[in-house]
Amino acid sequence: MNGASVHTSAPRIAIIGAGPGGLLCARVLQRHGITATVYDRDAGPDARDQGGTLDLHADDGQIALREAGLLDEFHRLSRPEGQEMRQLDPAGTVLFHHLPEPDERFKPEIDRGLLRRLLLDSLRPGTVRWGHTLRCVDGPTGGPRQLRLAHGTTVECDLVIGADGAWSTVRRALSPARPRYTGVSFLEAWFHDVTTRHPEIADLVGQGSAAAADGERGLFAQRNGGDHVRVYVIQRAPADWIAAEGLTPQDTDGIRALLLDRYRDWSPRMRRLFADNDGPYVDRPIHALPVPHAWEHDPSATLLGDAAHLMPPLGVGVNLALLDACELALALARHDTVEQAVRAYEATMLPRSTETARALDGAAEHLLSAELPDFAQAEHA
Repeated sequence: MNGASVHTSAPRIAIIGAGPGGLLCARVLQRHGITATVYDRDAGPDARDQGGTLDLHADDGQIALREAGLLDEFHRLSRPEGQEMRQLDPAGTVLFHHLPEPDERFKPEIDRGLLRRLLLDSLRPGTVRWGHTLRCVDGPTGGPRQLRLAHGTTVECDLVIGADGAWSTVRRALSPARPRYTGVSFLEAWFHDVTTRHPEIADLVGQGSAAAADGERGLFAQRNGGDHVRVYVIQRAPADWIAAEGLTPQDTDGIRALLLDRYRDWSPRMRRLFADNDGPYVDRPIHALPVPHAWEHDPSATLLGDAAHLMPPLGVGVNLALLDACELALALARHDTVEQAVRAYEATMLPRSTETARALDGAAEHLLSAELPDFAQAEHA
């Protein structure tokens, strides 16, 4: 059967990736009586660290959660105090400090793991198939599509949705685009039990986040739930800067010594943000898709979130992914055919993501700027 004529009440829908976007898409579809199966390469929901905390915005991410019937539960789990923001200089002097009002709910924080659990618990049992790595997408444009999985099985579907992140396998069926290195690299450091074990870090970061930069290098520290703090060491550097120094990511002492030298002009208080960390560092070079990124319409395949529009990590990624997922699910519920639904979804998503990506193109460099961010300047005006 040709995918263009499949009625949306009974299409075989496969979602690749059990991140926030993929799970929310499945949730909204289920609320409208449409079945979808989510395939993820992880062995289970707790197979790996889910990363740090996310701020979900009232004008996109929270809209999607409301449509999913999960907004009240999100607010119960979120940390509105995480909206606190401090801008520091390399000496540790506070240049700007935003304290949220008690009822401020524009962009409360939630840990990635908690958000994933909220979404997973909202789905019917068996919706997510763990341990299923997608190798490639075969089949003609218009469908049906064959999903070739790593363990040798093939799944046929009328629509495959790529919610599989920066290095999306589904994207290859639609676009030759590949993420490019931005020239800016993050190195993640963790701090546990900060109130008792790292009180200086807890005091410096507060309940939200603290950032500092000198034009060439920066630090961004963020409070997570469970009395944890994650710090991102931000540098303009080659993607392989660790190997270029003769080190490996596991050489914690060697990397720490290198950072202490690179940040030697920063105060000892600020250098604690990467020198007193618990455990190894995590190397995170920042990539982005070319701008604009679009593809020829295909009624049997589409993308959402980072698979569609990978951008620098400046607070928009997960919010756009959730909004994409919500709008795609609603389009499938409201249109007569999959082809109509995908076309309607992409007609909105692609211009929106292109506009945002253009605004953020090269913006990873802003993370190194010693100038106050726009929101701080506006508040001082």
